[in-house]
Amino acid sequence: ERELFEETGLKAQKLELLGVYSGERMQYTYPNGDKVSNVDIVYTCHEYTGELKMQASEVSQLKFIDICDLPEDIFPPNRPAIEDYINKNKT
Repeated sequence: ERELFEETGLKAQKLELLGVYSGERMQYTYPNGDKVSNVDIVYTCHEYTGELKMQASEVSQLKFIDICDLPEDIFPPNRPAIEDYINKNKT
């Protein structure tokens, strides 16, 4: 909730745990050679209040997009959660 508010100005409500992600798929090497091994606890937000307000030091762009229109160049460690979200919400 805190990160969402700090980076977007939105206040999360009705959160549901999507999953906890770690391991090989969460490792990444940045172009400068820095290596990270992420552990992400990801929630689905079913309701929120507020309006998008970008924190320039953290975010370069904010917008809502349809899950079917996601760009190809998503940060690789974010893919496992996105794939789980899509699979969970298939009808």
